Amino acid sequence: MKILIMGFTKIKYMPYMNFYFDNIDKAEHEVHILYWNRDLQSEDLSKYRGCTFHEFKCYQEDDVSKFSKVTSFAKYRKFAKGVLINGKFDFIFVLHSLTGVLVVDVLKKHYRGKYIFDYRDSTYEGFAPFKKVVASITRNARATFVSSDAFRRFLPEDCTGKIYTSHNALLDSLEHRDEKTLCGIPSDKIRIAFWGFIRHEEINKEIIRKIAADNRFELHYYGREQQVALNLKAYAAELNAENVFFHGEYTPEQRYEFVRQTDIIHNIYYDANMMLAMGNKYYDGLIFRIPQICMPGSFMGECVERAGVGFVCDPYDTDFTKRVYAYYRGLAQSEFDKKCDVELEKIMEEYADANDILHQIQ
Repeated sequence: MKILIMGFTKIKYMPYMNFYFDNIDKAEHEVHILYWNRDLQSEDLSKYRGCTFHEFKCYQEDDVSKFSKVTSFAKYRKFAKGVLINGKFDFIFVLHSLTGVLVVDVLKKHYRGKYIFDYRDSTYEGFAPFKKVVASITRNARATFVSSDAFRRFLPEDCTGKIYTSHNALLDSLEHRDEKTLCGIPSDKIRIAFWGFIRHEEINKEIIRKIAADNRFELHYYGREQQVALNLKAYAAELNAENVFFHGEYTPEQRYEFVRQTDIIHNIYYDANMMLAMGNKYYDGLIFRIPQICMPGSFMGECVERAGVGFVCDPYDTDFTKRVYAYYRGLAQSEFDKKCDVELEKIMEEYADANDILHQIQ
């Protein structure tokens, strides 16, 4: 078969793509990958050697208004539409709602029942026409995978039987489970670390403000620095925050280095989509056996409390750092490790089930 994996950003920012890529027999199938190079910088594609790449090059910052992205979205649609029509693929993996929405007409006309839809972002669901298009994409898909069970509420009830759950766990990390245990770097400070795309400026300013005033802690940000990150760096400098650090962009493998000096994972987000999402850091916390802080009312917050693998705490609470300190100092590491192991085993069983389903429906 001739298979296309369609993405909406650079390959290195789509680790969830590997859930599908790793389940394709590359010796039996011709694999194509369509992706958007948004920063116009090269990336290491050696893992995907033997694939045919369709690179859409167009500079686009991520954390800007939706309106300002319209022109580049239109250019992406034109490029992707050409690849789809001319490529005559046998099967497609459509990664991200916007990817599908921008080429929905081509999918319905040429690929009905010949694609898997990966749903992982509810940002635009408040816009009724968008939700209607997503419903159409779901109904015409062979199957739909959601990255969070909380997202199921946005998809048509008549499609329930062909909607499955995938997990954002990076399996390569399992080989480094004991990185913190064996190679952990001790510190007299409690080190809170965020890694990933740095956004949500206001709530992070509040976290920085609270941490900067409490020398029992350090706060570390790892991730590419677009405007929000630059604003946060400037804010930390304005506060003379000597215990707040920005380390810049990293490769997936570099996570194994900085988990050695992380005591708590900052997994706090505050927007409608992320309150329902399941992020990579949730799984990282389980794999590396590191507690995480989540926002009250978030789906990840419900998960960490249910499993006992972290806690919820609102940065706007006056006693935020006091509660974080008390939680961490009261943690029984051996019991915590067991809870991480139990939750991870459950997730890996669901991951294996999703793999089986994926093989059945391709």
